[in-house]
Amino acid sequence: MTNQRLITELQTHGLKVVNPQTTHVNRQGGAGPSDHQAVTIDGMTVMVPVYTQQAHQSPWSVTHDEAGGSHLLKDAIPVRDISFVSQPNFYRLSTADGVPYSHIATLHGTDVLATTVLQTCIRYENRRKACQFCAIGQSLAAGKTIARKTPQQLAEVAKAAVELDGVRHMVMTTGTPSGSDRGARVLCESAEAIRAAVDLPLQGQCEPPGDPLWFTRMKEAGIDALGMHLEAVTPAVRARIMPGKAMVTVAQYMTAFKDAVGVFGHGQVSTYILAGLGDTREAILSTARELIDIGVYPFVVPFVPIRGTPLEGHAPPGAEFMESILQPLAVMLRGGGLRSADIKAGCGRCGACSPLASYERASA
Repeated sequence: MTNQRLITELQTHGLKVVNPQTTHVNRQGGAGPSDHQAVTIDGMTVMVPVYTQQAHQSPWSVTHDEAGGSHLLKDAIPVRDISFVSQPNFYRLSTADGVPYSHIATLHGTDVLATTVLQTCIRYENRRKACQFCAIGQSLAAGKTIARKTPQQLAEVAKAAVELDGVRHMVMTTGTPSGSDRGARVLCESAEAIRAAVDLPLQGQCEPPGDPLWFTRMKEAGIDALGMHLEAVTPAVRARIMPGKAMVTVAQYMTAFKDAVGVFGHGQVSTYILAGLGDTREAILSTARELIDIGVYPFVVPFVPIRGTPLEGHAPPGAEFMESILQPLAVMLRGGGLRSADIKAGCGRCGACSPLASYERASA
């Protein structure tokens, strides 16, 4: 089985793990794809669902030997060795006022620091407007994070993560506030403080701001790459899955993408597309072609249903469906001169939440 097929199967079926370890890098709740643990297979770090309903029924499982090694099995047949990414050193620290560093920012994969600057969103508490896949309030309600991370806190944690754990880039996302900047303002404030404390490439993530001047402001504040996430690409699917966010149309996103690429550069703007929400293969690839022509990296990720959300019972996409998208998409990316490895910071560069990077390498 090829590596790209293996990763695709693991990220669509999930991984059955008895007593998942809190000492491993994991994501439960939060603003985006979640309920994962970070695993390493053949030197590749992958975020694999382990806390979902589907993972408990997965044909993929893990066994441990007496020497402490872990082995990946499919239908009880050994397939590959596997290891789990351990918690970083900076998780042991707290701020002077007692806030654990892990409540301010978390490790994704092996070398990416990530934070949700505002752990609240104007739509989350209104289920008629909220994105049905989002769990941004769950980690806050569980006491695993704080509602607002200050620039000073983020700078302190980022510096420690670089010095203690070799973190190489950072993702700053945010719930959408009420202002027309749609989160760009808090990203600017955070980036300025972080870059003053440590030389760390940054990706900012927000909805398209009302004024395109915010793109220049974010760039000048020290943000190297920008993510503006479509999630779904078909108007009917967007209206059903994320009724509030869908009021910002795909056409408005495309205009914002063009403006942002003019500031951040070709390949330094990206968007999340969650395959499996109802968009067809053809719709996703058609939108991806338009994005690539603009210079935007379409980071296509298999949808993972998160417990406690309205879509917790929604089936994830099949491995064949993902493969039918990612194989041609990888060829399209190469033709458009876009590579995940060239993104300065962020989800596309990390690549652990999607098999896309492995398909990129296979198509090269």
